[in-house]
Amino acid sequence: MGSTHLGSGHGEAEVAASILRTTGAVRERAGQLLARARNGESSWFLVEDGALEGTANEVAAATRSRYPKLRIPVHSRWRHFEAGGADRKARFEQLLGEVPAASRARAMIDLTVISVLLDAGAGPDWKYVESASGQAFTRSEGLAVASFHAFTSGMFSSDKDRPLQADAAGLRGVVTDRLAQAFQVSAANPLVGLEGRVILLRRLGEVMAEQPEIFGGEGRPGKLFDFLVPGPDVPHTADVTAHGILSQILISLSAIWPASNVIGLVPLGDCWRHAAVRGEGASDGWMPFHKLSQWLTYSLLEPFEWAGVSVRDVDALTALPEYRNGGLLIDSGLLRLRDGAAAHEIWQPGDEIIVEWRALTVALMDEVAGSVRKKLRLSASELPLARVLEGGTWAAGRELAQRHRGGLPPLKVASDGTVF
Repeated sequence: MGSTHLGSGHGEAEVAASILRTTGAVRERAGQLLARARNGESSWFLVEDGALEGTANEVAAATRSRYPKLRIPVHSRWRHFEAGGADRKARFEQLLGEVPAASRARAMIDLTVISVLLDAGAGPDWKYVESASGQAFTRSEGLAVASFHAFTSGMFSSDKDRPLQADAAGLRGVVTDRLAQAFQVSAANPLVGLEGRVILLRRLGEVMAEQPEIFGGEGRPGKLFDFLVPGPDVPHTADVTAHGILSQILISLSAIWPASNVIGLVPLGDCWRHAAVRGEGASDGWMPFHKLSQWLTYSLLEPFEWAGVSVRDVDALTALPEYRNGGLLIDSGLLRLRDGAAAHEIWQPGDEIIVEWRALTVALMDEVAGSVRKKLRLSASELPLARVLEGGTWAAGRELAQRHRGGLPPLKVASDGTVF
């Protein structure tokens, strides 16, 4: 009888997790919290709808400045690989040499997954100096360039003859000192959440080793390509949906995220409790985000497309609920703190104010995107959310943060290197 009860509870937890692993649930529940805030029921935020125009103006101005001809690529880790004007994609392809499209895609996916998992907030005091160019990079660009060079040096591969890959054995062998050395971390050059990043990579290695049907015998992230685009060659009709990529990431990699957010024994990843969020069954009271998984999905769009695979329905993905997009809303006045003292406290990712800030970011960014399109006279198909973010919201958020606080976010969130 007990085992039946356990099976029933586990089944309920799996159903709840499957609901929470959809961007439909992310948007719908974020919408609940936005409606509640507009009704004056939020303990933390006021929504100043009259400021929407000004927010959109900031984003439109940043977009025109960055892309004067409005030829805007998608928001992606591959933009950060272009830091300092370098064509690191071309360098990577040169290192790969003449290989089939699927092999190239696998290597690019390996690189993308590793780099994105290393892309949480670096903190204000860290930088990376690229030896070849002598240029110094900070924050996301610095993490991208550092991870690019660590990857191409073979740091994440267990096979010395094939350095341009990441595999389970290589990732399980990552140690803090070695990653710190690769990222030039020292007492004078501290990187926030270094230990958390190492744990995440090691977990990735373990999880992939347990799923050879997805990640192959070696346990490579790039084997996601073969799973989603089966066959020895890439057919000219090959296609996937953006949410299909995300769903597979959420199902296959859910166990790598910090395990405190669970229903029963099922890990939820980037989902957090909020008492005002309503939902079905055991999913009630949970607000999902999947920020890093969605950032990874955005960043995988191009490797799939470069291999000849059509990626459909990209707008199913949501805005990324992180401190640049969220900071844009506060710094442009669209969101206002009820109590300004909250800006001086340090919050945990699961604190209600942070869960709500992130949810309001998701919901309001869809509205900001609509207003930005009008200002730039582009349709939703010409300027999908993935391009609004790149144009766009992230850059405007960073610019306003620089103007107001020397680049720091408007709310302080304790980071372990796995959420923001």
